[in-house]
Amino acid sequence: MDKVILLMSLIVLVTHLGAAQNTVDQRIDANFKNTLLLHKALVSLPNLPDNEASMLDNINWVAKEYRQSDFTTTLLPTSTLPILLAEKVIDPKLKTVLFYFHIDGQPINPQSWDQKDPFIPVLKKKNTNDQWQTLDWSALNETIDDEWRIFARAAADDKAPIIMLLEALRVLKLEMKKEPQFNIKIIFDPEEEYGSKALLSTLETYKDRYAADYFIVMDGPMHPTNKPTLTFGCRGIASCSITTYGAKLPQHSGHYGNYVPNPVFHLAKLLASMKDDQGKVLIQEYYKGIGIDQKINLLLKAVPYDATALHTQLGIYSSEEVGQTYQEALQYPSLNVRQIETSWKGKGLKTVIPAYATAHMDVRLVPETEGTEQLAKIKQHIIQQGYYVIDRDPTDEERLTYPKIAKFIAAPRVINAFRTNPEANFGKQIRSQLSNEFEDTPIVIRLMGGTVPIVPLINALDLPTLIVPMVNMDNNQHSPNENIRVGNIRQGIKICLAILNTKL
Repeated sequence: MDKVILLMSLIVLVTHLGAAQNTVDQRIDANFKNTLLLHKALVSLPNLPDNEASMLDNINWVAKEYRQSDFTTTLLPTSTLPILLAEKVIDPKLKTVLFYFHIDGQPINPQSWDQKDPFIPVLKKKNTNDQWQTLDWSALNETIDDEWRIFARAAADDKAPIIMLLEALRVLKLEMKKEPQFNIKIIFDPEEEYGSKALLSTLETYKDRYAADYFIVMDGPMHPTNKPTLTFGCRGIASCSITTYGAKLPQHSGHYGNYVPNPVFHLAKLLASMKDDQGKVLIQEYYKGIGIDQKINLLLKAVPYDATALHTQLGIYSSEEVGQTYQEALQYPSLNVRQIETSWKGKGLKTVIPAYATAHMDVRLVPETEGTEQLAKIKQHIIQQGYYVIDRDPTDEERLTYPKIAKFIAAPRVINAFRTNPEANFGKQIRSQLSNEFEDTPIVIRLMGGTVPIVPLINALDLPTLIVPMVNMDNNQHSPNENIRVGNIRQGIKICLAILNTKL
Protein backbone atom coordinates (compact mmCIF):
# COMPACT_ATOMS: atom_id res chain seq x y z
CA MET A 1 0.00 0.00 0.00
CA ASP A 2 2.83 2.40 0.88
CA LYS A 3 4.45 1.74 -2.50
CA VAL A 4 1.19 2.56 -4.27
CA ILE A 5 0.84 5.83 -2.36
CA LEU A 6 4.46 6.74 -3.10
CA LEU A 7 4.01 5.97 -6.81
CA MET A 8 0.82 8.04 -6.98
CA SER A 9 2.59 10.94 -5.22
CA LEU A 10 5.41 10.82 -7.75
CA ILE A 11 2.92 10.81 -10.63
CA VAL A 12 1.14 13.82 -9.15
CA LEU A 13 4.47 15.63 -8.66
CA VAL A 14 5.67 14.95 -12.21
CA THR A 15 2.28 15.93 -13.61
CA HIS A 16 2.35 19.16 -11.58
CA LEU A 17 5.84 20.04 -12.78
CA GLY A 18 4.86 19.35 -16.39
CA ALA A 19 1.69 21.40 -16.01
CA ALA A 20 3.65 24.27 -14.50
CA GLN A 21 6.01 24.20 -17.47
CA ASN A 22 3.12 24.09 -19.92
CA THR A 23 1.36 26.84 -18.04
CA VAL A 24 4.16 29.29 -18.83
CA ASP A 25 3.87 28.55 -22.54
CA GLN A 26 0.08 28.54 -22.42
CA ARG A 27 -0.03 31.89 -20.64
CA ILE A 28 2.26 33.41 -23.25
CA ASP A 29 0.17 31.90 -26.04
CA ALA A 30 -3.12 33.08 -24.54
CA ASN A 31 -2.22 36.72 -25.16
CA PHE A 32 0.20 36.23 -28.04
CA LYS A 33 -1.99 37.84 -30.69
CA ASN A 34 -2.25 41.00 -28.59
CA THR A 35 1.51 40.92 -28.00
CA LEU A 36 2.17 40.89 -31.73
CA LEU A 37 -0.31 43.70 -32.30
CA LEU A 38 1.38 45.72 -29.55
CA HIS A 39 4.70 45.12 -31.29
CA LYS A 40 3.10 46.24 -34.56
CA ALA A 41 1.91 49.47 -32.94
CA LEU A 42 5.37 50.34 -31.60
CA VAL A 43 7.17 49.45 -34.83
CA SER A 44 4.69 51.63 -36.77
CA LEU A 45 6.19 54.70 -35.10
CA PRO A 46 9.08 56.08 -37.22
CA ASN A 47 12.16 56.23 -35.00
CA LEU A 48 14.94 58.15 -36.74
CA PRO A 49 16.64 60.50 -34.24
CA ASP A 50 16.88 63.35 -36.75
CA ASN A 51 13.10 63.73 -36.32
CA GLU A 52 12.69 64.88 -32.72
CA ALA A 53 8.88 64.85 -32.77
CA SER A 54 8.66 61.21 -33.91
CA MET A 55 11.27 60.15 -31.36
CA LEU A 56 9.27 61.81 -28.60
CA ASP A 57 6.23 59.86 -29.83
CA ASN A 58 8.24 56.65 -29.36
CA ILE A 59 9.50 57.68 -25.94
CA ASN A 60 6.02 58.65 -24.73
CA TRP A 61 4.49 55.43 -26.11
CA VAL A 62 7.01 53.27 -24.26
CA ALA A 63 6.67 55.34 -21.07
CA LYS A 64 2.88 54.94 -21.10
CA GLU A 65 3.04 51.16 -21.57
CA TYR A 66 5.58 50.67 -18.79
CA ARG A 67 3.60 52.89 -16.42
CA GLN A 68 0.73 50.46 -16.91
CA SER A 69 3.06 47.81 -15.50
CA ASP A 70 3.51 49.93 -12.35
CA PHE A 71 6.75 51.62 -13.32
CA THR A 72 7.49 55.23 -12.57
CA THR A 73 9.01 56.98 -15.57
CA THR A 74 11.27 60.01 -15.83
CA LEU A 75 12.58 61.94 -18.82
CA LEU A 76 16.19 62.88 -18.13
CA PRO A 77 17.12 65.98 -20.15
CA THR A 78 20.24 65.92 -22.35
CA SER A 79 21.66 68.26 -24.97
CA THR A 80 19.58 66.43 -27.60
CA LEU A 81 16.86 63.86 -26.95
CA PRO A 82 15.84 62.91 -23.40
CA ILE A 83 16.72 59.57 -21.82
CA LEU A 84 13.69 57.62 -20.63
CA LEU A 85 14.27 55.99 -17.24
CA ALA A 86 11.67 53.55 -15.90
CA GLU A 87 11.85 52.29 -12.31
CA LYS A 88 10.02 49.67 -10.27
CA VAL A 89 10.87 49.09 -6.60
CA ILE A 90 9.67 45.73 -5.31
CA ASP A 91 11.50 45.83 -1.96
CA PRO A 92 14.39 48.16 -1.03
CA LYS A 93 16.14 45.16 0.52
CA LEU A 94 16.33 43.33 -2.81
CA LYS A 95 19.06 43.69 -5.42
CA THR A 96 18.49 46.09 -8.32
CA VAL A 97 18.96 45.15 -11.97
CA LEU A 98 19.44 47.85 -14.59
CA PHE A 99 18.15 46.95 -18.06
CA TYR A 100 19.09 48.68 -21.31
CA PHE A 101 17.15 49.03 -24.57
CA HIS A 102 17.37 51.51 -27.40
CA ILE A 103 14.34 53.03 -29.12
CA ASP A 104 15.89 54.47 -32.28
CA GLY A 105 16.53 52.76 -35.60
CA GLN A 106 18.98 52.88 -38.47
CA PRO A 107 18.38 55.17 -41.49
CA ILE A 108 16.29 53.71 -44.28
CA ASN A 109 16.33 53.58 -48.08
CA PRO A 110 12.67 52.80 -48.89
CA GLN A 111 13.48 51.82 -52.49
CA SER A 112 15.56 48.90 -51.22
CA TRP A 113 12.72 47.37 -49.20
CA ASP A 114 10.28 44.73 -50.45
CA GLN A 115 7.33 46.68 -49.07
CA LYS A 116 5.77 50.09 -49.51
CA ASP A 117 7.02 51.69 -46.31
CA PRO A 118 9.61 50.34 -43.81
CA PHE A 119 7.54 51.85 -40.99
CA ILE A 120 4.36 50.00 -41.99
CA PRO A 121 4.94 46.50 -40.55
CA VAL A 122 4.19 43.59 -42.87
CA LEU A 123 3.47 40.03 -41.74
CA LYS A 124 4.94 37.37 -44.03
CA LYS A 125 5.40 33.63 -44.40
CA LYS A 126 7.47 31.57 -46.81
CA ASN A 127 5.62 29.88 -49.66
CA THR A 128 6.48 26.56 -51.30
CA ASN A 129 9.04 28.32 -53.51
CA ASP A 130 10.90 29.56 -50.42
CA GLN A 131 9.82 33.14 -51.12
CA TRP A 132 8.29 35.56 -48.63
CA GLN A 133 4.56 36.00 -49.10
CA THR A 134 2.53 38.77 -47.42
CA LEU A 135 -0.16 37.75 -44.95
CA ASP A 136 -3.12 39.81 -43.83
CA TRP A 137 -2.87 40.67 -40.16
CA SER A 138 -6.17 38.83 -39.64
CA ALA A 139 -4.07 35.64 -39.91
CA LEU A 140 -3.27 36.23 -36.23
CA ASN A 141 -6.83 35.09 -35.48
CA GLU A 142 -5.81 31.57 -36.53
CA THR A 143 -2.93 29.39 -35.36
CA ILE A 144 0.19 31.56 -35.23
CA ASP A 145 3.23 29.98 -36.85
CA ASP A 146 6.60 30.58 -35.19
CA GLU A 147 8.22 30.80 -38.65
CA TRP A 148 6.18 33.81 -39.71
CA ARG A 149 8.08 37.08 -39.68
CA ILE A 150 7.29 40.74 -39.19
CA PHE A 151 9.19 43.02 -41.57
CA ALA A 152 9.82 46.67 -40.64
CA ARG A 153 12.60 48.98 -39.49
CA ALA A 154 13.42 48.28 -35.82
CA ALA A 155 11.13 45.23 -35.82
CA ALA A 156 14.04 43.32 -34.28
CA ASP A 157 16.64 45.96 -33.38
CA ASP A 158 15.60 46.93 -30.73
CA LYS A 159 11.83 47.20 -30.39
CA ALA A 160 11.11 43.47 -30.15
CA PRO A 161 12.98 43.06 -26.82
CA ILE A 162 11.11 46.09 -25.41
CA ILE A 163 7.84 44.26 -26.08
CA MET A 164 9.20 40.93 -24.83
CA LEU A 165 10.04 42.32 -21.38
CA LEU A 166 6.79 44.29 -21.25
CA GLU A 167 4.71 41.16 -21.93
CA ALA A 168 6.75 39.09 -19.48
CA LEU A 169 5.99 41.65 -16.77
CA ARG A 170 2.28 41.46 -17.64
CA VAL A 171 2.21 37.65 -17.52
CA LEU A 172 4.11 37.61 -14.23
CA LYS A 173 1.80 40.12 -12.55
CA LEU A 174 -1.65 39.42 -13.96
CA GLU A 175 -1.54 35.69 -14.65
CA MET A 176 1.10 34.27 -12.35
CA LYS A 177 0.28 36.71 -9.51
CA LYS A 178 3.97 37.23 -8.79
CA GLU A 179 6.47 40.06 -8.63
CA PRO A 180 10.01 40.13 -10.02
CA GLN A 181 12.68 38.81 -7.66
CA PHE A 182 14.56 42.13 -7.77
CA ASN A 183 14.05 45.86 -8.20
CA ILE A 184 14.18 47.11 -11.79
CA LYS A 185 15.56 50.16 -13.56
CA ILE A 186 15.39 50.50 -17.33
CA ILE A 187 17.28 52.88 -19.60
CA PHE A 188 15.66 53.55 -22.98
CA ASP A 189 18.30 55.12 -25.20
CA PRO A 190 17.00 57.35 -28.06
CA GLU A 191 20.27 57.50 -30.02
CA GLU A 192 22.10 54.18 -29.83
CA GLU A 193 22.32 53.76 -33.60
CA TYR A 194 24.01 57.17 -33.74
CA GLY A 195 26.59 56.52 -31.04
CA SER A 196 24.50 57.06 -27.86
CA LYS A 197 25.83 60.61 -27.65
CA ALA A 198 23.02 61.86 -25.41
CA LEU A 199 23.42 59.00 -22.95
CA LEU A 200 27.21 58.97 -22.84
CA SER A 201 27.50 62.74 -22.49
CA THR A 202 25.51 62.68 -19.25
CA LEU A 203 27.09 59.73 -17.41
CA GLU A 204 28.34 61.86 -14.54
CA THR A 205 25.10 63.82 -14.34
CA TYR A 206 22.86 60.75 -14.00
CA LYS A 207 25.26 58.14 -12.66
CA ASP A 208 23.36 57.96 -9.36
CA ARG A 209 20.07 57.48 -11.21
CA TYR A 210 21.53 54.47 -13.02
CA ALA A 211 22.99 52.93 -9.86
CA ALA A 212 22.25 49.21 -9.57
CA ASP A 213 23.79 45.87 -8.61
CA TYR A 214 23.70 44.24 -12.03
CA PHE A 215 23.29 45.34 -15.65
CA ILE A 216 21.46 43.48 -18.46
CA VAL A 217 21.65 44.74 -22.05
CA MET A 218 18.83 43.39 -24.22
CA ASP A 219 20.10 43.99 -27.72
CA GLY A 220 21.63 42.05 -30.60
CA PRO A 221 20.97 38.66 -32.23
CA MET A 222 21.19 35.31 -30.47
CA HIS A 223 23.15 32.26 -31.67
CA PRO A 224 22.05 31.01 -35.14
CA THR A 225 20.50 27.94 -33.51
CA ASN A 226 17.98 30.26 -31.79
CA LYS A 227 18.77 28.59 -28.47
CA PRO A 228 18.70 30.91 -25.43
CA THR A 229 21.98 32.78 -25.49
CA LEU A 230 23.91 34.68 -22.84
CA THR A 231 26.80 36.93 -23.87
CA PHE A 232 29.28 37.95 -21.20
CA GLY A 233 31.25 40.60 -23.04
CA CYS A 234 31.99 42.35 -26.30
CA ARG A 235 35.05 43.59 -28.12
CA GLY A 236 35.87 47.28 -28.27
CA ILE A 237 37.11 49.33 -31.20
CA ALA A 238 39.90 51.75 -32.06
CA SER A 239 40.78 53.09 -35.50
CA CYS A 240 43.58 54.80 -37.36
CA SER A 241 44.80 55.68 -40.84
CA ILE A 242 48.19 55.23 -42.50
CA THR A 243 49.26 57.30 -45.50
CA THR A 244 52.34 56.77 -47.66
CA TYR A 245 53.63 59.31 -50.21
CA GLY A 246 54.92 59.51 -53.76
CA ALA A 247 55.44 62.75 -55.68
CA LYS A 248 53.84 66.00 -54.49
CA LEU A 249 51.24 65.71 -57.28
CA PRO A 250 49.84 62.74 -59.24
CA GLN A 251 52.08 61.97 -62.22
CA HIS A 252 51.38 60.51 -65.68
CA SER A 253 52.10 56.76 -65.55
CA GLY A 254 53.59 56.87 -69.04
CA HIS A 255 55.94 59.77 -68.52
CA TYR A 256 57.02 58.81 -65.01
CA GLY A 257 56.39 55.07 -64.74
CA ASN A 258 59.60 53.34 -63.49
CA TYR A 259 60.82 56.68 -62.14
CA VAL A 260 58.40 58.16 -59.59
CA PRO A 261 57.77 55.76 -56.66
CA ASN A 262 54.18 54.57 -56.36
CA PRO A 263 52.95 54.99 -52.77
CA VAL A 264 50.47 52.12 -53.18
CA PHE A 265 53.32 49.59 -53.33
CA HIS A 266 54.96 51.11 -50.26
CA LEU A 267 51.63 50.89 -48.43
CA ALA A 268 51.05 47.31 -49.61
CA LYS A 269 54.46 46.19 -48.31
CA LEU A 270 53.89 47.98 -45.02
CA LEU A 271 50.51 46.36 -44.50
CA ALA A 272 51.87 42.96 -45.50
CA SER A 273 54.52 43.28 -42.78
CA MET A 274 51.79 43.44 -40.16
CA LYS A 275 50.29 39.96 -40.72
CA ASP A 276 51.58 36.55 -41.69
CA ASP A 277 49.96 34.28 -44.26
CA GLN A 278 47.81 32.68 -41.56
CA GLY A 279 46.35 36.02 -40.49
CA LYS A 280 48.26 36.34 -37.22
CA VAL A 281 49.38 39.87 -36.39
CA LEU A 282 53.17 40.24 -36.37
CA ILE A 283 53.26 43.58 -34.54
CA GLN A 284 55.32 43.28 -31.36
CA GLU A 285 53.29 42.40 -28.22
CA TYR A 286 50.01 42.77 -30.10
CA TYR A 287 48.54 39.75 -28.26
CA LYS A 288 50.27 40.47 -24.95
CA GLY A 289 48.46 39.24 -21.83
CA ILE A 290 45.99 36.98 -23.64
CA GLY A 291 45.81 33.32 -22.75
CA ILE A 292 43.31 30.54 -23.40
CA ASP A 293 43.49 28.02 -20.56
CA GLN A 294 41.68 24.68 -20.45
CA LYS A 295 38.63 26.07 -18.65
CA ILE A 296 38.17 28.89 -21.16
CA ASN A 297 38.78 26.48 -24.03
CA LEU A 298 35.99 24.20 -22.83
CA LEU A 299 33.63 27.19 -22.60
CA LEU A 300 34.47 28.27 -26.15
CA LYS A 301 34.13 24.76 -27.58
CA ALA A 302 30.71 24.36 -25.99
CA VAL A 303 29.30 26.89 -28.47
CA PRO A 304 27.85 25.04 -31.51
CA TYR A 305 30.19 25.50 -34.47
CA ASP A 306 30.37 23.97 -37.95
CA ALA A 307 33.42 25.30 -39.81
CA THR A 308 32.40 23.78 -43.15
CA ALA A 309 28.93 25.29 -43.02
CA LEU A 310 30.27 28.68 -41.95
CA HIS A 311 32.90 28.73 -44.71
CA THR A 312 30.24 27.79 -47.26
CA GLN A 313 27.99 30.56 -46.01
CA LEU A 314 30.81 33.11 -46.15
CA GLY A 315 32.22 31.84 -49.45
CA ILE A 316 35.79 31.39 -48.18
CA TYR A 317 38.20 28.47 -48.68
CA SER A 318 39.55 28.67 -45.15
CA SER A 319 39.70 30.99 -42.18
CA GLU A 320 42.62 32.83 -40.66
CA GLU A 321 44.39 30.88 -37.92
CA VAL A 322 44.40 33.34 -35.03
CA GLY A 323 42.18 30.88 -33.18
CA GLN A 324 41.27 27.23 -33.77
CA THR A 325 37.55 28.06 -33.86
CA TYR A 326 35.36 31.09 -34.55
CA GLN A 327 34.81 31.69 -30.83
CA GLU A 328 38.52 31.42 -30.03
CA ALA A 329 39.37 33.91 -32.79
CA LEU A 330 37.17 36.49 -31.05
CA GLN A 331 39.28 36.33 -27.90
CA TYR A 332 42.12 38.19 -29.63
CA PRO A 333 42.38 41.75 -30.94
CA SER A 334 41.89 42.04 -34.70
CA LEU A 335 43.68 44.21 -37.24
CA ASN A 336 41.50 45.15 -40.19
CA VAL A 337 41.98 47.28 -43.29
CA ARG A 338 38.50 48.58 -44.01
CA GLN A 339 39.28 50.85 -46.94
CA ILE A 340 42.17 51.88 -49.18
CA GLU A 341 42.15 55.11 -51.16
CA THR A 342 44.53 57.08 -53.37
CA SER A 343 44.74 60.69 -54.46
CA TRP A 344 42.39 60.02 -57.41
CA LYS A 345 38.78 60.56 -56.21
CA GLY A 346 36.89 60.93 -59.51
CA LYS A 347 34.79 58.38 -61.40
CA GLY A 348 36.51 55.84 -63.59
CA LEU A 349 40.23 55.16 -63.90
CA LYS A 350 43.18 57.42 -64.66
CA THR A 351 46.64 56.50 -65.92
CA VAL A 352 48.40 58.22 -63.04
CA ILE A 353 50.89 57.39 -60.32
CA PRO A 354 49.02 58.50 -57.17
CA ALA A 355 50.46 61.21 -54.96
CA TYR A 356 49.53 59.24 -51.86
CA ALA A 357 47.82 56.05 -50.68
CA THR A 358 45.86 55.74 -47.44
CA ALA A 359 44.72 52.68 -45.51
CA HIS A 360 41.86 53.22 -43.07
CA MET A 361 42.08 50.61 -40.33
CA ASP A 362 40.18 49.39 -37.31
CA VAL A 363 41.21 47.29 -34.33
CA ARG A 364 38.70 45.22 -32.41
CA LEU A 365 39.84 45.22 -28.81
CA VAL A 366 39.56 42.59 -26.07
CA PRO A 367 39.64 43.26 -22.30
CA GLU A 368 43.38 42.51 -22.13
CA THR A 369 44.16 45.24 -24.67
CA GLU A 370 43.67 48.99 -24.29
CA GLY A 371 42.86 50.94 -27.44
CA THR A 372 45.43 53.73 -27.31
CA GLU A 373 48.16 51.21 -26.47
CA GLN A 374 47.28 49.00 -29.44
CA LEU A 375 47.39 52.01 -31.78
CA ALA A 376 50.78 52.96 -30.31
CA LYS A 377 52.07 49.46 -31.11
CA ILE A 378 50.97 49.89 -34.73
CA LYS A 379 52.74 53.23 -34.94
CA GLN A 380 55.92 51.77 -33.44
CA HIS A 381 55.81 48.94 -35.98
CA ILE A 382 55.72 51.47 -38.82
CA ILE A 383 58.79 53.19 -37.36
CA GLN A 384 60.55 49.81 -37.13
CA GLN A 385 59.96 49.34 -40.87
CA GLY A 386 62.17 52.35 -41.50
CA TYR A 387 59.51 55.03 -41.85
CA TYR A 388 59.70 58.62 -40.69
CA VAL A 389 56.28 58.88 -39.00
CA ILE A 390 54.38 62.17 -38.67
CA ASP A 391 50.79 63.21 -37.99
CA ARG A 392 50.45 65.60 -40.96
CA ASP A 393 51.43 65.84 -44.61
CA PRO A 394 55.21 66.14 -45.11
CA THR A 395 56.97 69.39 -45.94
CA ASP A 396 59.09 69.76 -49.09
CA GLU A 397 62.20 69.57 -46.95
CA GLU A 398 61.04 66.31 -45.31
CA ARG A 399 60.28 64.79 -48.71
CA LEU A 400 63.90 65.37 -49.75
CA THR A 401 65.34 64.18 -46.41
CA TYR A 402 63.55 60.89 -45.66
CA PRO A 403 63.26 57.97 -48.11
CA LYS A 404 60.10 56.56 -46.48
CA ILE A 405 57.46 58.81 -44.92
CA ALA A 406 54.16 57.76 -43.34
CA LYS A 407 51.41 59.85 -41.81
CA PHE A 408 49.79 58.05 -38.89
CA ILE A 409 46.50 59.40 -37.51
CA ALA A 410 44.92 57.74 -34.47
CA ALA A 411 41.20 58.42 -34.17
CA PRO A 412 40.51 60.15 -30.84
CA ARG A 413 37.55 58.01 -29.84
CA VAL A 414 38.33 54.60 -28.40
CA ILE A 415 35.77 52.17 -27.00
CA ASN A 416 37.44 49.52 -24.88
CA ALA A 417 36.08 46.02 -24.43
CA PHE A 418 34.29 44.58 -21.41
CA ARG A 419 33.84 41.07 -20.08
CA THR A 420 31.98 39.64 -17.08
CA ASN A 421 33.14 36.35 -15.56
CA PRO A 422 30.61 33.67 -16.62
CA GLU A 423 31.44 31.74 -13.46
CA ALA A 424 30.57 34.60 -11.10
CA ASN A 425 27.30 34.35 -9.15
CA PHE A 426 25.30 36.68 -11.41
CA GLY A 427 26.00 34.70 -14.56
CA LYS A 428 25.59 31.32 -12.86
CA GLN A 429 22.22 32.27 -11.38
CA ILE A 430 20.81 33.46 -14.71
CA ARG A 431 22.21 30.41 -16.49
CA SER A 432 20.68 28.10 -13.92
CA GLN A 433 17.26 29.72 -14.17
CA LEU A 434 17.26 29.52 -17.97
CA SER A 435 18.39 25.88 -17.82
CA ASN A 436 15.45 25.06 -15.56
CA GLU A 437 12.94 26.99 -17.67
CA PHE A 438 14.02 25.55 -21.02
CA GLU A 439 15.30 22.19 -19.75
CA ASP A 440 18.48 22.82 -21.70
CA THR A 441 21.74 24.66 -21.04
CA PRO A 442 21.83 28.10 -22.67
CA ILE A 443 24.62 28.92 -25.10
CA VAL A 444 27.31 30.97 -23.37
CA ILE A 445 29.28 33.46 -25.46
CA ARG A 446 32.37 34.63 -23.58
CA LEU A 447 33.02 37.59 -25.88
CA MET A 448 31.08 38.65 -28.96
CA GLY A 449 32.92 40.12 -31.90
CA GLY A 450 31.03 43.37 -32.32
CA THR A 451 31.11 46.51 -30.19
CA VAL A 452 28.18 47.87 -28.20
CA PRO A 453 28.27 51.70 -28.24
CA ILE A 454 27.36 51.85 -24.56
CA VAL A 455 30.51 50.08 -23.36
CA PRO A 456 31.65 53.40 -21.79
CA LEU A 457 28.45 53.29 -19.70
CA ILE A 458 29.18 49.68 -18.71
CA ASN A 459 32.73 50.55 -17.71
CA ALA A 460 31.65 53.72 -15.89
CA LEU A 461 29.01 51.91 -13.82
CA ASP A 462 31.45 49.05 -13.14
CA LEU A 463 28.65 46.49 -12.77
CA PRO A 464 28.57 42.77 -13.62
CA THR A 465 27.04 43.03 -17.09
CA LEU A 466 25.26 40.49 -19.25
CA ILE A 467 24.04 40.87 -22.83
CA VAL A 468 20.87 38.88 -23.46
CA PRO A 469 20.22 38.76 -27.24
CA MET A 470 16.79 37.41 -28.17
CA VAL A 471 16.16 38.16 -31.86
CA ASN A 472 16.96 35.86 -34.78
CA MET A 473 20.47 36.12 -36.20
CA ASP A 474 19.16 36.54 -39.77
CA ASN A 475 17.05 39.59 -38.93
CA ASN A 476 18.78 41.96 -41.43
CA GLN A 477 19.37 44.54 -38.73
CA HIS A 478 20.64 47.88 -40.10
CA SER A 479 19.74 46.67 -43.61
CA PRO A 480 16.68 46.65 -45.87
CA ASN A 481 13.98 44.12 -45.00
CA GLU A 482 14.78 44.01 -41.29
CA ASN A 483 12.56 41.40 -39.64
CA ILE A 484 11.77 39.53 -36.46
CA ARG A 485 10.88 35.84 -36.40
CA VAL A 486 7.57 35.44 -34.56
CA GLY A 487 8.91 32.45 -32.62
CA ASN A 488 11.70 34.60 -31.24
CA ILE A 489 9.17 36.98 -29.72
CA ARG A 490 7.43 34.06 -28.06
CA GLN A 491 10.70 32.62 -26.80
CA GLY A 492 11.99 36.04 -25.75
CA ILE A 493 9.03 36.52 -23.42
CA LYS A 494 9.86 33.19 -21.80
CA ILE A 495 13.52 34.20 -21.43
CA CYS A 496 12.45 37.45 -19.76
CA LEU A 497 10.14 35.56 -17.41
CA ALA A 498 13.00 33.27 -16.40
CA ILE A 499 15.21 36.27 -15.67
CA LEU A 500 12.48 38.05 -13.69
CA ASN A 501 12.08 34.90 -11.59
CA THR A 502 15.81 34.66 -10.77
CA LYS A 503 16.71 35.21 -7.14
CA LEU A 504 19.84 37.32 -7.00
